[in-house]
Amino acid sequence: MSRIVSLHDTDSPHPEVPAWQQFAGLALRSVFIIALGVLMFRVALPQNETIATAYDTPSDLLRLILGLAACAWLLVQLFQVPRDAAAFRTWFYLGLAAVPFALICLFATW
Repeated sequence: MSRIVSLHDTDSPHPEVPAWQQFAGLALRSVFIIALGVLMFRVALPQNETIATAYDTPSDLLRLILGLAACAWLLVQLFQVPRDAAAFRTWFYLGLAAVPFALICLFATW
């Protein structure tokens, strides 16, 4: 006999998140998104020219346009706060590994 599972049965057992974990998750998420945006902007810049002459080479112009669009999307994501407890926990644990990696990549490409 199959059992019907309601949405209340699938909730996490601990829906509340401590304030320190919310703050840490939000801070790590913000640092990761900012580092990723700066890295993306750095990679999107024209390689042999300035921004003013990027239209001369179509590949540089395309890279610049796509990079700026991705940076704008990351900027929008930066100001959208997670809504549930699981998102804060996920960003806390993911941020502990992802932030150092993103910062290492940022410093390596600079």
